Amino acid sequence: MSFHRLPDEGPLPPAMIYEPAMRLWHWTNALCVLVLMVSGYLIGTPLASTNGDTSVLYSMGWLRFAHLACGQVMAMLFLGRVYGFFAGNEYARQLFLPEIWRREWTDGLLTLIAWNLFLLKRPIRYIGLNPLANLAMLALFVVPTVVTILTGFAMLAEVKGHESWQYAVFGWMVSIFGNTLDLHIIHRLGMWVLVCFVMMHIYTAVREDIVSRQTMVSTMLSGERVYRR
Repeated sequence: MSFHRLPDEGPLPPAMIYEPAMRLWHWTNALCVLVLMVSGYLIGTPLASTNGDTSVLYSMGWLRFAHLACGQVMAMLFLGRVYGFFAGNEYARQLFLPEIWRREWTDGLLTLIAWNLFLLKRPIRYIGLNPLANLAMLALFVVPTVVTILTGFAMLAEVKGHESWQYAVFGWMVSIFGNTLDLHIIHRLGMWVLVCFVMMHIYTAVREDIVSRQTMVSTMLSGERVYRR
């Protein structure tokens, strides 16, 4: 019942959707993604050199530290999110499990595509994620996040050396891509997919909160979804 379309007409009581742990994961993960994007871009495209003692400025060193630290935190958060799939409520499973075998899910997906293309006058109401949001998050967040984490640890493994535990766990990624350059390219492509996802995610969440008949942004703050007529 996680992907359940609500009646189009009539008032509905507020529904508790996201537990405190889920909301904490969301905002902590968002902060990590932001730091990773900015630091990763600057590592690949460094700023102009500044005057001063390199050992004192240590600008690239701090960028690298922020990138590695947030990358490892993000990896732990992702493992925690996988745990939440089993330990959380039914809405915690929506991020990983699109119910494509249900007619209600597929019909809702087509309807929501039409709504986002401005072909419908009134949006439909859902408990938890709607089918389009579920599919977008799986394809544009979950998969790129996994790829980015794996390739990131593989690049770190090359730096740490073949005797490190990082290489023992993630060294197989180097063998798959064949060389370090391709590994870096895939890592960066994953970052740009996440950049596009973040822009679309913010736009759709704010838009739905304004023009749809259910709250979005405030739901991720309070955990409670409020339905409007």
